[in-house]
Amino acid sequence: MLKRLITTKFVFAAILSSVLFGCATQTTENKQAIDSSLATVTQTANTYLSEASNSQQPQERDRYLLLAAHAYINDSNVSAADKLLTSMKPNLQPEPTLQAEWLYLSARVAELNRSDADALAILNYPEQWQLPNWQRVTYHQYKARLFNQTKQPIDELRQLSSLSLYLPKQQAFEVNDTIWRTLQPLHEETIKSFMRDGKNPTFSGWLQLAYIAKHYAIDPSQLVRYLGQWQQSNPNHPGAAKLPSDLEKALNAQPYKPQNIAVLLPLTGRRAAVAEPIRQGILASYMAAYDDQITLHFFDTNLGVEQAYQEAVAAGAEFVIGPLLPNAVEEMQALNEQGLMTIPQLYLNQTETFTPNNDQFYFALSPAQEASDAAQRLFDDGVSLPLLLVSNDSTGKRMAASFNEKWLALTEENAEIHYYDGGDQMKVTVQEALGVKDSQARIARMKELIGNTLEADFRSRRDIDAIYMISAAKDLVLLKPFLDVNFSVFADPVALYTTSRSRLSGNSTQSAQELNNLMISDIPWLMSSNAETTMVNTLWSQWNNGQKRLYIMGYDSLDLVNRLAQMRAFPGYQFNGRSGALSVDKDGVIERKLSWGKYQRGKLRPL
Repeated sequence: MLKRLITTKFVFAAILSSVLFGCATQTTENKQAIDSSLATVTQTANTYLSEASNSQQPQERDRYLLLAAHAYINDSNVSAADKLLTSMKPNLQPEPTLQAEWLYLSARVAELNRSDADALAILNYPEQWQLPNWQRVTYHQYKARLFNQTKQPIDELRQLSSLSLYLPKQQAFEVNDTIWRTLQPLHEETIKSFMRDGKNPTFSGWLQLAYIAKHYAIDPSQLVRYLGQWQQSNPNHPGAAKLPSDLEKALNAQPYKPQNIAVLLPLTGRRAAVAEPIRQGILASYMAAYDDQITLHFFDTNLGVEQAYQEAVAAGAEFVIGPLLPNAVEEMQALNEQGLMTIPQLYLNQTETFTPNNDQFYFALSPAQEASDAAQRLFDDGVSLPLLLVSNDSTGKRMAASFNEKWLALTEENAEIHYYDGGDQMKVTVQEALGVKDSQARIARMKELIGNTLEADFRSRRDIDAIYMISAAKDLVLLKPFLDVNFSVFADPVALYTTSRSRLSGNSTQSAQELNNLMISDIPWLMSSNAETTMVNTLWSQWNNGQKRLYIMGYDSLDLVNRLAQMRAFPGYQFNGRSGALSVDKDGVIERKLSWGKYQRGKLRPL
């Protein structure tokens, strides 16, 4: 994201340095003094050490020593840099520029020798220090990178906000774009909790702008109103001078405000039972926000998709929700590509390939999307080497491929994937994946050499730091115990994750006890009980978790209609629906960020 600076800390810093100090390079003939500006490193460490030994002034000596340490770091001689910085610390002059450079270089050494966290612990400049612009730029840029690497976006944003104040206009615009991109994934409530930071008005201004954009994106008139108030309150803020481009698009996007909504579902036939929870969810959403100006009509796709659509048109539909079944979606897409369908539409499924259309959207409870979201979760949790145990079926393979695609994008490394079959093969796969079979084979060979009196415990792998299980619930109740018994007593337990496919139906505490410490993703609505979940459980007591998810999908689909245009124009706009934190990508696909829970003492508790 932000390029690491080695020899030249920032382009304009080098220019400033050359203007102020000249291009002072030493030659044997003229004995001209070596440039002691800390802004750039142009000589070898030995050259700077030689100059330091000949310096009469303490401050000039410290400058050359700091330049020598910097040159060592550039040459990857971190040990020499560390020794030099340690030796000069007791006599380092109190001038802020020298003190700041010593802290910066010490942090660089700590990062290379130990960790990003150690570097951050060192790199703190007192507010009262008067420093040149290039040094402030280096400081904020480096801290922003460290916070990015340690997954602390709020602190990263603080540093980027300060950084932009010290840059030329064009470079500041580039940093502002980075700030805005960093704000997009953050939840509205997270932004709200940090946006009253009086110490950093630029930072708090960005958060206020992001909150306004997310909270009022559904209503352009409200968005314009609050943006105007924000600009009046922050006339000198970088965002006031140039609004982010996607926010301008959201301002200009016209929301869908249909008064006649058609829903296309299989209402008869053998697939009607699949659609029934969705139909009930749409009706529940309609009644919860009842508006007598809006009418809702259902049309049966079991009689033909095109016929259902034409009936909806004849009834005056201004927006279409559905169809649901994959073949119906494909048929309607073909009609759309022929220009025969002109009404804005939210499909309740998604095909592998499609031609994006500005008025076409796709909403699906996609297992592949859930796996991709899980990869992001593991990455955010600091996992570096996950192991995937995946059911050897088409759904498992799609989910594993989706997880790996996301993991590769995040880390530039492939995830380690092991596919299992049922029965005894599952145990064999677990033992092979954890390295237990190899350990047992080594013990057997040792017993052959030494004798059966040898006592030894098997060892499992220690390099993995998380296991993600993609399995059905019936497999999980076997898979989890296999993992428990195949972890060596010498190895620390690793974090265990799984998918909503693995979730147990019912409220059996005994079964859930066996899943203690396992983390699972699911829709927020199913993570805790409330009056609404109790009502659904009472009305449709025979429904399983899959049917309840379809009910909530229907509920959210109607809630999305008036928001879709703004969500597509403004990628940072997330709608906190019952099925997840929802956003729309550039192709009109609804993306879901799920909630996570953890089994503890026989109960699933939200994280």
